[in-house]
Amino acid sequence: MSDALSGGFRRRLAALVAKEFRQLLRDPGNLAIGIVLPIILILLFGYGLSLDVRNAPLAVVLEDASPQAHEAVSGLALSPYLAPVLLPAMRDAETLMRERRVDGILRLPSDFSRRLAAGDAHVQLLVHGGDANRARIVTGYVQNALAQSARRAADQTGKPAAGLIAIEQRLWFNSANTSTWFLVPGLIVLIMTLVGAFLTALVMAREWERGTLEALFVTPVRPLEILLGKLIPYFALGLVGLLLCLVAARLLFAVPMQGSLALILAVSMLYLLVALGMGLVISAATRSQFLASQLALVLSFMPALMLSGFLFDLRSVPVVVRVIGQLLPATYYIELLKTLFLAGNVWPLIAKDCAILTLHATLLLGAAVAMTKKKLH
Repeated sequence: MSDALSGGFRRRLAALVAKEFRQLLRDPGNLAIGIVLPIILILLFGYGLSLDVRNAPLAVVLEDASPQAHEAVSGLALSPYLAPVLLPAMRDAETLMRERRVDGILRLPSDFSRRLAAGDAHVQLLVHGGDANRARIVTGYVQNALAQSARRAADQTGKPAAGLIAIEQRLWFNSANTSTWFLVPGLIVLIMTLVGAFLTALVMAREWERGTLEALFVTPVRPLEILLGKLIPYFALGLVGLLLCLVAARLLFAVPMQGSLALILAVSMLYLLVALGMGLVISAATRSQFLASQLALVLSFMPALMLSGFLFDLRSVPVVVRVIGQLLPATYYIELLKTLFLAGNVWPLIAKDCAILTLHATLLLGAAVAMTKKKLH
């Protein structure tokens, strides 16, 4: 305590941090991972990854060539999500379906107009089930397009369409109805995980391999000072990557920011400490660059990608997988970012998730200090 009060702690820490910053700036690979990689990832995933289905090819078989049949399917061509192809026979449509050149077949039977006049019209919709999620989406698009056509016909004739129920829709927290708003906050989580855990584990393991850490063991520096000297520069580098991601989210993808920017920065700093602590623990346990890089991917990046709710809703997965996902700090950071970006400052959720992340950060950083002490003595 007296050493810290006299300024010895601060002087040693400042010297270690300055050394790490110089080493960081001299290594273009670290800067590429911390700055260039976030830009590449957010552009690649933001523009290339989408859960929306657009221009889905749909074969339309009109066995009834009446104006009523053409009017019924006119809404398909107006939809930006469907690309209808008119075909004369069911056989041709089935061939395209087998060759996976269309996602579905809409068939209007020869008695469609007659049964429509009688209020008992039916159509047949066949959808390729190779991708169950895409099949459900395409089915919804076709049903919505047919309903709009029926509504227009009812407005023109003044007669209510048989069996038509008007639905007034409103989307909360995603008024643009785009998966980009859902994906970009998750991409920030992946980037923070990669920069924090992977980069720190790799750099620290390289120090162990080269023996440069052993050179510090004969000096008065303490384990806590060594770890803080490593944490501060890479924490700053992670913040640069975070700011680049936030700028891209607002300017390139127009993701709204309903919550406080200060809160977004605060919870991101908290999660960055968690990721850095994870990297320190991995490097202290392995002392090998190869093992550290592999473990960082397996224990941090891949779980954050697959089991945190980034791509799949955890409520839809088996209980065992859900429990594993609830143990991951990335799960709570994703929940925080999506809430702050799209819903606003929901304080009960923010308090709960921040408390869990604080616990993770405390345990990981404490474990890193303890493991480093074991190596020093």
